[in-house]
Amino acid sequence: MHAPVPAPAAPPKGRLARFLDSDLFYSFRTSPMAILAGTVAALMTLAALLAGLLAPQNAFDPAALNLMDGYTKPLEQGLGSQGLFVLGADAQGRDILSAILFGSRLSLVVGVASVAFSLVLGVGLGLLAGYVGGRIEALIMRIADIQLSFPAILIALLVFGVARGLIPPHRHEEMAVVVLIIAIGLSNWAQYARTVRASTLVEKNKDYVQAARLLGISPLPVMLKHLLPNVAGPVLVIATINLALAIIEEATLSYLGVGVPATQPSLGTLIRFGQQYLFSGEWWILLFPALALVLLALSINLLGDWLRDALNPKLR
Repeated sequence: MHAPVPAPAAPPKGRLARFLDSDLFYSFRTSPMAILAGTVAALMTLAALLAGLLAPQNAFDPAALNLMDGYTKPLEQGLGSQGLFVLGADAQGRDILSAILFGSRLSLVVGVASVAFSLVLGVGLGLLAGYVGGRIEALIMRIADIQLSFPAILIALLVFGVARGLIPPHRHEEMAVVVLIIAIGLSNWAQYARTVRASTLVEKNKDYVQAARLLGISPLPVMLKHLLPNVAGPVLVIATINLALAIIEEATLSYLGVGVPATQPSLGTLIRFGQQYLFSGEWWILLFPALALVLLALSINLLGDWLRDALNPKLR
């Protein structure tokens, strides 16, 4: 009698296979709202990134515009070209669809960059406050409390105004996008700091952190390698929701005329230009950029709501 040959061990699953088998992906594919929101957000993001290939016209190249196409209605051909304007044209003959594609790209760039900036700043300060404690924690949290007592848009306006005062006038237009990213980022870091600080206070007393301390590991590796992965769940939810808020905040600042320059229009700038023609009959100049902003922000916000519920252990 020969002993039975043991079956070979199954090869370990790759990251993609583990993700497809995870509870998070199961929650996504069983949620029609999450699928719809994710599809809309993905399609709009892809269209914005490929604006140079998909747009019928380079909307911000003056040489591509024809004044004879001005005020062309949706689904009509302009007088100065043979092209069809699917969403109409504005006063300068700029194709609204092309303007939305290029404007969405700039809005997404500002939103993602500002969220990344506020996330890095807020998570770093939150880890430092929760792990070190003492006067450093008190100082960081009191600054966060003061900032949270003001609307984010006012903080962004203040930072934007101070930065514009420090930059030479001839560089205002060149640095406008960078200043806008910093202004929006500085207006939203406090939420990350408070959330991470609260999670760090819980995690730092657990056995794995105490063991790392006993092994003589310095505080910075403990915070980055041990604490950060265990406090990242709530941060991911806040970042997703804040992305929609950052896009709206950028649109608000651009609508007020203190955001991106007119030579680099975002969705907010297009809305500001379009509202001038709302009551003169050219409704499409305002309507379609506003719908694009609502769809983009709403889809990202719905994804954030789904992610919050999917990562909440009480709802499993």
